[in-house]
Amino acid sequence: MKLNFYTKGIGLTLMVGCTLFFLFQSCKSSAPISAPLTPPYVDGLEEGYPSKVYSNLPKTLYYRVIEMDMPQSLREFRGVWIATVANIDWPSSPDDPYAKQKEDFIKLLDYYQSLNFNAVIVQIRTAGDAFYPSRYAPWSKYLTGKQGKRPDTLEDPLSWMILESKRRGFEFHAWLNPYRATMNMEISELSPEHDVLNYPQWMVKYDNKYFYNPGLPEVKSHLLKIIEEVVKNYNIDAIHFDDYFYPYQVNGQVFDDEAAYRRYAKQGQSKADWRRENVDDLVFAISQLVQSEKPWVQFGISPFGVWRNSSLDPRGSNTQTAQTNYDHLYADVLKWTENRWLDYLIPQLYWSTDFEAASYRELLNWWSRNHNNTTTYIGNGAYKIRDNADPAWNDPMELVNQLSLSNMTPNVNGNTFFSARSLFQKNQDVAQLIKDYHYEFPVLSPIPHRQIISPPSIVDPILILHGEGYAFQFREVVKPDYRYALIYTAPTLNDLQRRAEETNFQKIYLDDNDRFVVPILSFEGKPYIALSFIDRFGVETKPLVYKIEGKLLTRTE
Repeated sequence: MKLNFYTKGIGLTLMVGCTLFFLFQSCKSSAPISAPLTPPYVDGLEEGYPSKVYSNLPKTLYYRVIEMDMPQSLREFRGVWIATVANIDWPSSPDDPYAKQKEDFIKLLDYYQSLNFNAVIVQIRTAGDAFYPSRYAPWSKYLTGKQGKRPDTLEDPLSWMILESKRRGFEFHAWLNPYRATMNMEISELSPEHDVLNYPQWMVKYDNKYFYNPGLPEVKSHLLKIIEEVVKNYNIDAIHFDDYFYPYQVNGQVFDDEAAYRRYAKQGQSKADWRRENVDDLVFAISQLVQSEKPWVQFGISPFGVWRNSSLDPRGSNTQTAQTNYDHLYADVLKWTENRWLDYLIPQLYWSTDFEAASYRELLNWWSRNHNNTTTYIGNGAYKIRDNADPAWNDPMELVNQLSLSNMTPNVNGNTFFSARSLFQKNQDVAQLIKDYHYEFPVLSPIPHRQIISPPSIVDPILILHGEGYAFQFREVVKPDYRYALIYTAPTLNDLQRRAEETNFQKIYLDDNDRFVVPILSFEGKPYIALSFIDRFGVETKPLVYKIEGKLLTRTE
């Protein structure tokens, strides 16, 4: 057993006293130091960093608290859609045992964590169904093999997915398809609990599917109950809709909502304007619901990439797509952003960089100019890599170059990839290129452009031994307003402040049962440590800076 602590100008008597103190402490396990701080002094810091420095015990230098300004963590949205409809991404098969499905989900999370992604957008409602126990929808056949059949577990799959995602530092965005009721016309495959059977008057047959009629007030009310159930019951970070509102139009087919139009449209209102108003009303109502229930939960939408073509509207983009949000899906995205109904927007720009009819470059710049102070990310079509008639997608650098353009474009705060399996199974070389060129280091996700509530104050922790390393111990429980602890460790103060390559980053999810002690998971002998917290709104507290000077306790060598 040996002692390792730094002394400077301390007399023999004090040295003996300190020795006895440390020997006494070595009989304890992870004992905290709770003595009051001494007055400030400066000693041993790198030149150019004048700071107030405190020792944690009188005349000892186990660690110091350094009072200095530190930069806030870098932020960029790095998301991936995990599609469950038709088992596109997960589960691999609805007939797999639940344990196998969990194993596969963990593999997805671990893979994207290794690429330094920070958000998963998981589809929990595909077509009038649910991947969670719901009062308003049957269990999804894509989870259990038969609609309405419970998974073979007492566990709530959604709660489990959320917890595992957050433990890996991901935001969890709950993705729901609002208006699609079925994927085909096979009524016999539906659960007796399905809305098609219980409320046939709500449905419209179109394109070999059933859709909820957006023009019916009772449909809107029903969809709001579904969203409310998810927001109230689950620890999600966002409610997320994709691009399906009124269905994509099919030549020769009519979406038969004439009766609802005649009953509910305003006098002189065209059917197109009435349809857009129906979607507007739902988007606004969900925005209000989420904000009133849990104001830290975001509401985001990933619309089709073209609002309108400029041939129909001078405000539109220089594109020639056959369908658009405004004219065919009846989704007036600009109105939603102008009215601040959304926390974020992810337009789906699934074309190659210079595709003639709708280029990524043109649409990236258009959305940059028309973000209307709504946090904007870009949706990228990873599913097209080496699997599309456009030869540009045969180039493994296509996505990498698209991200380079995004990074250079103002008002764009990150990217999301459709879909998870496209990079996880088919194109891992491209995924590695994305990491090498753009995602080399982990970052935080952005804070949406909206009013946030300041986090409560937190009592400074002390450092203790923990396992083979160290941990922060708090004098009182860390309040539930804080979701994550952020820990940076670095060999020098300069590396820590610059977040240099030698700096390690840890984002630790604070479980309900783990709010007194936060371990430093990757110390690696790097003595400079910064600690901050992320609250439920995504706000980071002012970092606290520490320097470890020696060992608190001795260990038997």
